[in-house]
Amino acid sequence: MNTRARAAAAAPRSGKPPREKKSSALAEKFKRLGITRQEDLLLHLPLRYEDETRVTPIKTALEAALFGKGEEEGGDSVQLQGAIIDSQIQFRPRRQLIVRLADASGAITLRFLNFYPNQMAALAVGNQVRCVGEIRPGYFGAEMVHPRFRVVLPDTPLPESLTPIYPTTAGLAQSVLAARIDKAISAMPLAETLSAEFLAQARLPTLWQALLFLHHPPADADARALAARQHPAWRRVKLDELLAQQISLRHAYRARRKVGAPCLAAEGKLAAALVRQLPFALTRAQRRVCAEISADLRAPYPMQRLLQGDVGAGKTLVAALAVCQAVESGWQAAFMAPTEILAEQHYLKLSGWLEPLGVEVVWLTGSQKGRARATQLAAARTAGLIVGTHALIQEGVDYERLALIVIDEQHRFGVQQRLALRQKGQAPHQLMMSATPIPRTLAMSYCADLDVSTLDELPPGRVPIRTRLARDGRREEVMAHVRKKVAAGQQVYWVCPLIEESETLQLKTALETHAWLTEALPELRIGLMHGRLKSAEKQAVMAEFVAGKIDLLVATTVIEVGVDVPNANLMVIEHAERFGLAQLHQLRGRVGRGAQESSCVLLYAEPLSPTARARLKIIFENNDGFEIARQDLQLRGPGEFIGSRQSGLPLLRYADLETDADLVETARTLAETLLTRFPEKADQTRERWLGEKEALLKA
Repeated sequence: MNTRARAAAAAPRSGKPPREKKSSALAEKFKRLGITRQEDLLLHLPLRYEDETRVTPIKTALEAALFGKGEEEGGDSVQLQGAIIDSQIQFRPRRQLIVRLADASGAITLRFLNFYPNQMAALAVGNQVRCVGEIRPGYFGAEMVHPRFRVVLPDTPLPESLTPIYPTTAGLAQSVLAARIDKAISAMPLAETLSAEFLAQARLPTLWQALLFLHHPPADADARALAARQHPAWRRVKLDELLAQQISLRHAYRARRKVGAPCLAAEGKLAAALVRQLPFALTRAQRRVCAEISADLRAPYPMQRLLQGDVGAGKTLVAALAVCQAVESGWQAAFMAPTEILAEQHYLKLSGWLEPLGVEVVWLTGSQKGRARATQLAAARTAGLIVGTHALIQEGVDYERLALIVIDEQHRFGVQQRLALRQKGQAPHQLMMSATPIPRTLAMSYCADLDVSTLDELPPGRVPIRTRLARDGRREEVMAHVRKKVAAGQQVYWVCPLIEESETLQLKTALETHAWLTEALPELRIGLMHGRLKSAEKQAVMAEFVAGKIDLLVATTVIEVGVDVPNANLMVIEHAERFGLAQLHQLRGRVGRGAQESSCVLLYAEPLSPTARARLKIIFENNDGFEIARQDLQLRGPGEFIGSRQSGLPLLRYADLETDADLVETARTLAETLLTRFPEKADQTRERWLGEKEALLKA
């Protein structure tokens, strides 16, 4: 490489900002990657690797890429080295730099659409260049487009390890990121927190050995295990990540047990009275879960329990029995639901159960105004149970003796909303309910700071819902089925995903569908329910449907949860391919609430995407919410599944809850050991992975 080329390659481009601004801008780019400390650099691991430990002759690389010959496989990156024999700017049709690279076996074109003066200087004729990229057919023959390259001397040695390719962000070059990581590696070894005996038994390296290996794996490393992230080095890193998460969540769990909470030590007379007036007996699962919750409520520290169960498993009744224990103990309970229609359904059911027993039940929503709202606010101060939406946490809503909070569909509420309701009381107990069952590995990983109760048994006599798939072209057959059901004295839901025309999605809407069905089925009484109706209008429509005055209810997903009409035994879901699995299962659960056979028809439009096809297959083949949840986790991943982006939980970067289930178990056990016997090592692990992110842990 000549002197001028060296200088040009090394010289900064003109017009760059001062060093301080440059440093600040660079720090901002690192921050975008979550890198603010030395430890973050060490734990920023490669996405993949490229083999720069060998140079392939150009002729061999061309044959492999274009004809599938030789050792190299077409479509893979390859490293070439040669001399620049031609370098010129061309306009065909846009400005681009076209370079010819040659070695003793042949030549190839390198094409750059975006380039700078220093790159032009480095790619000057006569320079020896080593480049890495993918060879593809081009208009003028085989070429590499925007390969990574550097100028070398003929005797520049090859690296001894694979080259890491890191996840990065706009404006942060791989070379800058890699250099900063290498600097951190040389400056700061990480201390080991696990015993040598455990690591030997588990056949795992130390964390430091694992990180060194993953940042610079030797050329003979097992490429398949590295790519699958199942190499022992990867498993050691994933175990440490899971361990930090478990320690942090268990630490939060222990901290809560040091906080004083009301001891709700009622004798159980009110709960027993409620059970006696029911027209059915509790299931074994309900009795077991009620005992778990009752024991928690008697403890002097706040309960933090997740009650999960499939659609129709009887979660609301379990919550009502917990409310009985709070009220009988002289305290108040609040029941928060995500929508007004669901809050009203809960209010009607709970007041029907509890008011005959002398419990005052108040309904509080944001739509209440003026004197009616003032009356409800005054009543809420002392009522035994207050049911409502997020209005329960608004300013001006006060409770004198709030001791129990029940949050339905808890994943729909953000951290701040849940925290705001807790602050309305004196360290109240919390019971969070979810009809989206959480798979076991997910519960162990993301709910380690909670106690989890599961209703895994449906009430006796429930007939399984029959699910049918129908293409959009079979709409007339579906309508005939609707007529047949209504003629038999039953009611029908027809669910649509949107309430007005969308030019981008072109979906049938509730408004459009209601008009069409009203014309096509004039003999039926057809109602309409959607989220933009006023609260009073929703209540009126729902009351008519419950009373049997509406045969067919066209609705959006406002009826997804909580709506309970035993005589509604058919649901048609329009554009089912647009719904998520959890939503489809929830919607389907609105039918089959009585003793008659029920069915759910999923109308879909073609062509289907692979994901939509997979979702429809899963919901068609399964009625078990836990199995649906397990397969949903595989499709969506944990972040979307539990709504962790809105709940505040830090997502796992490397561990996979399906393929690394054994590591979740191990991390759970190790977390307890470290917290109990080696708290300083527990703190070290937690700080290493979470740092400031730990503040995001759910309230």
